[in-house]
Amino acid sequence: MGRVPALDEPLKKSLGPATAKVMAEALDLHTVGDLLHHYPRRYAERGELTTLSDLPLDEHVTVVAQVSDARVHTFNGAKGRGQRLEVTITDGYGRLQLVFFGKGVHKPHHDLLPGTRAMFSGKVSLFNRRLQLAHPAYELLHGDADSEAVGTWAGALIPIYPATTKLESWKIAKAVDAVLPSATDAVDPLPPALREGRGLAELPDALRLVHRPRTKADVAAARERLKWDEAFVLQVALARRRHADTQLSAVPRRPAEDGILTAFDAKLPFTLTDGQRKVSREIFDDLATAHPMHRLLQGEVGSGKTMVALRAMLAVVDAGGQAAMLAPTEVLAQQHHRSVTEMMGELAEGGMLGGADRATKVVLLTGSMGTAARRQALLDLVTGEAGIVIGTHALIEDKVKFHDLGLVVVDEQHRFGVEQRDALRSKGKQPPHLLVMTATPIPRTVAMTVFGDLETSVLDQLPAGRSPIASHVVPAADKPHFLTRAWERVREEVEKGHQAYVVCPRIGDDVDQAADKKAGKRKPSAEDEAEKRPPLAVLDVAEKLGAGPLAGLRIAVLHGRMHPDDKDDAMRRFAAGELDVLVATTVIEVGVNVPNATAMVIMDADRFGVSQLHQLRGRVGRGSAPGLCLLVSEMPEASPARQRLAAVAATLDGFELSRIDLEQRREGDVLGQAQSGVRSSLRVLAVIEDEEVIAAAREEATALVLADPDLGAHPGLRTALDALLSEEREEYLEKG
Repeated sequence: MGRVPALDEPLKKSLGPATAKVMAEALDLHTVGDLLHHYPRRYAERGELTTLSDLPLDEHVTVVAQVSDARVHTFNGAKGRGQRLEVTITDGYGRLQLVFFGKGVHKPHHDLLPGTRAMFSGKVSLFNRRLQLAHPAYELLHGDADSEAVGTWAGALIPIYPATTKLESWKIAKAVDAVLPSATDAVDPLPPALREGRGLAELPDALRLVHRPRTKADVAAARERLKWDEAFVLQVALARRRHADTQLSAVPRRPAEDGILTAFDAKLPFTLTDGQRKVSREIFDDLATAHPMHRLLQGEVGSGKTMVALRAMLAVVDAGGQAAMLAPTEVLAQQHHRSVTEMMGELAEGGMLGGADRATKVVLLTGSMGTAARRQALLDLVTGEAGIVIGTHALIEDKVKFHDLGLVVVDEQHRFGVEQRDALRSKGKQPPHLLVMTATPIPRTVAMTVFGDLETSVLDQLPAGRSPIASHVVPAADKPHFLTRAWERVREEVEKGHQAYVVCPRIGDDVDQAADKKAGKRKPSAEDEAEKRPPLAVLDVAEKLGAGPLAGLRIAVLHGRMHPDDKDDAMRRFAAGELDVLVATTVIEVGVNVPNATAMVIMDADRFGVSQLHQLRGRVGRGSAPGLCLLVSEMPEASPARQRLAAVAATLDGFELSRIDLEQRREGDVLGQAQSGVRSSLRVLAVIEDEEVIAAAREEATALVLADPDLGAHPGLRTALDALLSEEREEYLEKG
């Protein structure tokens, strides 16, 4: 038996520099351990063939199939006579054509005889309306003793690995064969009692079974064990973070008996929903403790999260502290500032004539403020004159000092990097309490993974008086008269005294093309340029609507590249009812609250994600009149994009839509770069499907960390934690 490489040994020592280089560049695999954790994506069965009828276009695939026909054609080309080999492969149902040209014809012509079974790997393309693989790599699957593949394919199940053009699945399989003996040295992160109690395989066995299974039961046992590793190690990291937070001290913030919160509640023109009361109690209980609150407040669009957050901020002001709300855009910060001061009335006029006795000052801080206003805001914060500040990233700058920061509220958490949140939290004398808000409903499993260091509160009822929103897909290509009717509906709403939004994916040709050039984006395709499609850019749409179907209405534009004063002016005029139609980009996606706006037309709705469409739709139906959302699309009815739009139109349940959204994206997007800046550590754990494993792992992890916070009795787990979670990822979890 040959040498068994160590798990941390670089692949170039085991596989040679050339293969190791491709593994590193194409698959981000660097060590023997990395390769052992590069699991097969699926398994082809020797007795069965792979479905050929639904291969994805333009993707790199590996298929197992049988040759049914092979013919060489001679043709006259620019460089004289040439040869083309056309091979038809079948799975018994569908057929797929392979094509080889020139000097590359001879070997496949000799190898790929009718009846031959092989693995084929290449990029799926379309030629003469038929799917084909041009010059695919292939590996014969015969049973000769001489076959290189016999060792690898001895079992009935053939592993198909996530592969690339430079590295076919069977080459990865052969590389795995070379390092598989090292699985014996794999350090088991699961405590023996947990593993035995749940009947899980030992780690070395699981690694051998996942790569070289003989039965489907082997695959199931291996994957179940490896899912537990991923879920448990991640939950231990989060449990340690939660435990560390309980060791930090914070100033307890209890609202005064007869303070600003009591005065605010007394002047509310409506009663809070049961959900708002329940969530407020959870928050107030956290604020009253001597440890920093870490709470995630998630709720449906329009469920009244801002009201809950404002009452929490007032409770902290009552207790002598200050509260800061961090918003992702200037438009949203200004909107929050406007709505908070309106809700508070004279209670927001502390130190001013006509201000109430228990009033405080509410200041706005954004990057585009004038020097004098900015200087005053900074002064109000450092002296404690301002109890509440609402702002953008400008709040994070070093110049910003607080008198006594007691609570940080982060709105739309996913828009902020962890460092930004952490920078604001570091401005307190002691760690301030933290409330993270999101209007994107998050399935429970994602809340337990992405936000696993936060306690979760959910607002799932809409305040009384909110109206339902009717949503419809407008198939502009199939039925142009539907789009005409959409503009008529907008006019009808305006005639009733209401207002409307029109949302577009882009700003306008002159602005967008400059940005596209800078970003190196592709030029619009011929289809994009087709005259039949409705204009997609804010500036074009506003101009054409004003001259055409909405002529005579008061129309304005709003987009992210406008001067902040112009943005604020457009939003203020729309809120005041001085405009009928606002043509905007997704800058209005969150937080914008104009109860009189009842209609929204989303142009090219298929360009937006499911959650984003749900967010946008939540801008209408915020008053007593029913809301209407029209999703305009030119995509064909059978396309996935149209099916996605149909799902949005069919339900107002954000949690249901978030599941659809998540299922359509890769798992890595959930815990990957958007959150941590590094590659996702999840390989077999599916966040949506494996809810039971994640919930059980969280329970086990919490109990273990409570008993042994430093993991002194679990060296294997400590090692796995260090290996699975890179330094950057640990940092992300620490700052969560």
